[in-house]
Amino acid sequence: MSGTPKNLEPQIDLPDEEDEATLPETLEDAADSALGALDAGSLGAGREVIARHARIAPSAPGVYRMIGAAGEVLYVGKAKNLKKRVLAYVRPTGHDARISRMIAATTALEFVSTATETEALLLEANLIKRLRPRFNVLLRDDKSFPYILITAADLPAQICKHRGARNRPGSYYGPFAAVNAVNRTITALERAFLLRSCSDAVYESRTRPCLLHQIKRCAAPCTGEISRADYAELVREAKEFLSDRSQAVKGELAREMDEASTALDFERAAVLRDRLAALSAVQSHQGINPRGVEEADVFAVHQDGGFTCVEVFFFRTGQNWGNRAYFPKADRSLAAGDVLGSFLAQFYDDKPAPRCIFLSEEVGDRALLAEALSVKSGRKVEVLVPRRGEKKELVAHAAANAREALGRKLADTASQQRLLAGLAAAFGLDAPPRRIEVYDNSHIQGTNAVGAMIVAGPEGFRKNQYRKFNIRSTELTPGDDFGMMREVLQRRFKRLAAESPRPAHAPADAPAGPDGEAAETADGAETAAPPWPDLVLIDGGEGQLTAARQALADVGVSGVPLVAIAKGPDRDAGRETFHVPDKPSIKLPPRDPVLYFVQRLRDEAHRFAIGSHRARRRRDIREAGLQEIPGIGPARKRALLRHFGTLKAIERAALTDLARVPGINEESARRIYDFFHEAGR
Repeated sequence: MSGTPKNLEPQIDLPDEEDEATLPETLEDAADSALGALDAGSLGAGREVIARHARIAPSAPGVYRMIGAAGEVLYVGKAKNLKKRVLAYVRPTGHDARISRMIAATTALEFVSTATETEALLLEANLIKRLRPRFNVLLRDDKSFPYILITAADLPAQICKHRGARNRPGSYYGPFAAVNAVNRTITALERAFLLRSCSDAVYESRTRPCLLHQIKRCAAPCTGEISRADYAELVREAKEFLSDRSQAVKGELAREMDEASTALDFERAAVLRDRLAALSAVQSHQGINPRGVEEADVFAVHQDGGFTCVEVFFFRTGQNWGNRAYFPKADRSLAAGDVLGSFLAQFYDDKPAPRCIFLSEEVGDRALLAEALSVKSGRKVEVLVPRRGEKKELVAHAAANAREALGRKLADTASQQRLLAGLAAAFGLDAPPRRIEVYDNSHIQGTNAVGAMIVAGPEGFRKNQYRKFNIRSTELTPGDDFGMMREVLQRRFKRLAAESPRPAHAPADAPAGPDGEAAETADGAETAAPPWPDLVLIDGGEGQLTAARQALADVGVSGVPLVAIAKGPDRDAGRETFHVPDKPSIKLPPRDPVLYFVQRLRDEAHRFAIGSHRARRRRDIREAGLQEIPGIGPARKRALLRHFGTLKAIERAALTDLARVPGINEESARRIYDFFHEAGR
C-alpha cells in the first residue's frame, strides 16, 4: 500500500461480515443468482457485474471501488474481508433504494489489499476525499485551518501565522478555527514571551530596535538587545505553553516573580507580572475553557430536514481555539452516527489528531478509528462518547451550536430560494436559476487585463468554481472592454461546450441542500449542480450585452439568458438599468430585495476581478522591479528596500512613511503610493 490513508466503514446498510447465512454459498451460486435477475433490468446487470468481480476479490482486508459507466468512482468502501463484503451486494433483496441505484450503476470494481483493517480505513478516507464518490458521505472542506508556527532555522525563532502545506521547518500549533483567534493569540504571546514576528528579510535589515520592542512585544534579538541563549529560553517557554504545559509555564513565571519580589528586584517582578497577565489573557479570551481537558477536539452532529451539520470545537492547552460548522454531503437516509463516523476519518486526512476526540454520537468501528488515528499520529488517540461530567457538557455545548448552525443554514437557504424566485420573475426566466454566472473585467488603461467569473446558486457563492481569465489577445485595442468580454465568454463557453455538452434543462423544482451542490428528488435520485448557467449577468450596458451575444453566437451557443447591469447616473447603487436581449430595459424598485441581491452578485464579481488584476500587477512588479514606477531608479529602489525590507512592506506603507525614506521626496512618495493603491477600472 502506498501513501498514508484513512476512513470508516462504508456508509450503507450491510449485514455483518461474519453473518454468512444471508450470503450465497458459492461464487458460482452468486453469479447464477445475478444472471437470473438480469431480466429485472439494470439492477440485475449490476449484480452480475459485482458477482463476476467477486470471483477475483481477495479474502483479505482492503478497499474496493465501484466504478460507473463513464469510468467515475461511484463508491469507496473498506472491509475486513473484501470477498464477503462484495458478495453482500449480490443478494437479491434487502437493499434500500440508494444502494440499489448504486448497484445498478456499477459496471466494474477495483480492489486494493492492505495488511490490516486499520490501513484499509485510512486508505478509504484518503480515496473518498480525493475522488469524491457520489454515494459516499463527503466532507466539504474548501478552506484550510490556520496554525501558529514557531520557526526553526539559523536565525532566532519567529512566531507567525501559517496556513497551507507545512514546508517551513519549525513547530506548528493548532488548528485554530478562525484567523482572528490566531492573531489575538500571537499578540498575547508576543507580550508574554517577547518573540519576534518580523520576516527574516526585515530581521536581517534592522539596525535599531523596532516599535514592537518599544511597546514591550519583542525582545529585539535583531540588534542584540537579548542574548541568543536568553532568547532561546523564551522560545522554549512559548513552545511548552502551546504544547501541554501551559499551567506549568504559568507556575514557573509566578515562582520567578515571587523570587524577584523577595529579592527587591521590582523591575523584573513587574515584567514577569505583565507576562503572566498576557498568558491569562490568552486563556480568558477564548470563551468556554475546560479545566480538565488539555487537548481535545469535540464533534457534535445534528440532523434536521434531511440535512446534517457537524460542529467541531478545538481545545488545546486548556484553551478553546474556536469552532467551525460543516455541512457534509450525505444521503438523507443515513443516521447521525453513520455520517459522523465517515466524516471523522476524512477530517483527519490532512490534520494531526489530538490526544482525545469527544463525540456526541456512537459511531461504527470507534475502536478501529482510534487505532488508525493513533497509527497515523504516532501516539495514542482516544475516541470517546462522554456520558457525564465536564466532557459531556462540552459535547452538549457543541451540539447546541450544531443545532443553531443548521437552523441558520436552512433559513439562509429558504431566503436564497425566495430571492432566486424573485430574480426569475424580474427577468422572465422559466424557473429560479440554480447556477448564476457573473462576469466582469479589470485593467488599468488596458494593462494587466483580467476577466473574472463568479458563480452563485441556491446555497450562495460557490467560490471553488470562480475562474479568472488573463486576456491573451494581442489584437485588442488597450482598454477595449467589449473585446475583452467577447474573449472571456468565447473561451468560457467553448470549453464548456466541449467538456459538458448542454443537457436538457433541469426540473424547476429540483431541491437543493444547505450547500446546494447536490440534493435529492422525491424518489431519492441525486441531482448535481448544473455546469451550464441558467442566467449570465454582465457588468455593463447595451454594448457589453451586444458583445456577449456575439461571443456566444460565435461558439454556437444559444438559449442562455443574458442580462447586462448598467450603473445608474453618477454610478449610484440602486439606480441600475438592466438590459435584456430583445426586450425593453428595466429598472427595479430602489428597495427591492432582488435589486440588493443583484448588486451583491455584481459587487462580488467586481471584487474578484479587481483582486485578480492586482495580483497579476504585483507579480509583474516583482518581475520588473520598482523601476516600473516613473522616477524610481536603482538608487531609490535600494533605499526603499533597505528601509522597509520587502516589497510587500512597501506596498502596505502609508504615504507619510514613504516620505521618510532617505532620497524619497513627497512627489516620489505620492507616485509610489498611487502606483500600489490605484484601483482598477
